[in-house]
Amino acid sequence: MAGNSQRRGRRLTPKAGASKGSGGKNKDSLAGRGRTLPADERPWHKAYSGTEKLPQRTAWKQDKERRTAAEEGRAPKIGQPGSKDTTWGKGGGRGVPAATKGRGGKPAGRSGPRVAPGRKSNPAKDSPELLVGRNPVLESLRAQVPATALYTAQGIDIDDRVNEIIRTAADRGIAILEISRAELDRMTGGVLHQGVGLQVPPFAYEPFEDLMAAALEQAAPLLVALDGVTDPRNLGAVIRSAAAFGAQGVFVPERRAAGITATAWRTSAGAAARVPVAQVTNLTRSLKACKDAGFIVVGLDADGQTDLYDLEAAVGPLVVVVGSEGRGLSRLVGETCDLTVSIPMVSDVESLNASVAAAVTLAEVARRRSVEA
Repeated sequence: MAGNSQRRGRRLTPKAGASKGSGGKNKDSLAGRGRTLPADERPWHKAYSGTEKLPQRTAWKQDKERRTAAEEGRAPKIGQPGSKDTTWGKGGGRGVPAATKGRGGKPAGRSGPRVAPGRKSNPAKDSPELLVGRNPVLESLRAQVPATALYTAQGIDIDDRVNEIIRTAADRGIAILEISRAELDRMTGGVLHQGVGLQVPPFAYEPFEDLMAAALEQAAPLLVALDGVTDPRNLGAVIRSAAAFGAQGVFVPERRAAGITATAWRTSAGAAARVPVAQVTNLTRSLKACKDAGFIVVGLDADGQTDLYDLEAAVGPLVVVVGSEGRGLSRLVGETCDLTVSIPMVSDVESLNASVAAAVTLAEVARRRSVEA
């Protein structure tokens, strides 16, 4: 009787070995990044327990966790601020090669909170913004976006766009700094910059109380409020429409909404320099303050109870509220509005873009006011 080595259909190749796990996968991409920091050492995590001042976002997360824990009758799942040394000083040099350490184990030239290598903490809200890319930088300079410095990489390939960027920046008196490409990579966090970066200062928002008071001094007060619009291009387009149709100001929520960035400023075509913009902590409360001051608050809604062309309140003090790109008006904001308005359309399109809807509404308000004047 033939053995297994002589049988028909016998295996001619060795069996496959054990399948590899994920232990070695992407190992090379993690080289040089150091260990992953635990939650209580990450400045952006709610469990952060460092000795540095808590970031605003982290403090909000911790307060939210405390309130939730109190309602559920359990201990909060957060750390105790100040209970762990997370600076680069004493005890803060763990995981750092000896060649990079200074005296006492402190990495040379480093200070502040310890952040995992290769990761970036969120920049402060009042820190300058760096706009990169040849087309965005050129368009921003053409739109007179305020800027404090222009960074160009050494050895950059010169083309017509770069020539115009440098010439325009020089004409406006903007400082032009030539730095190494590696330094520009570091400043941009690895984003494709095409060798140029424009530093834009933080936008100066108007206090909401001053915005509302200035509007009430006009013969026909008109304000625009944005409820959770997150695209800065939509924000810029709404500001441009507000300037075109006579609105005295725009106000937006501080959280979960777009602010005035270089992108918003560029989209507004410079209108952000002429129309005051305010940030408010609570949009619903701000709308109620407008109502108390005599404004009629109108929210744009595809299922609104009033047709835009029948909006008789357009001739009086008015606040037009534009909802977010996806969900429209939030529940509380919708309940706060005196009435909701729909834009009549002849096609089966469900809704318009937020900035387009704002432009259509403001144009109709301006038309009605010109007829009544």
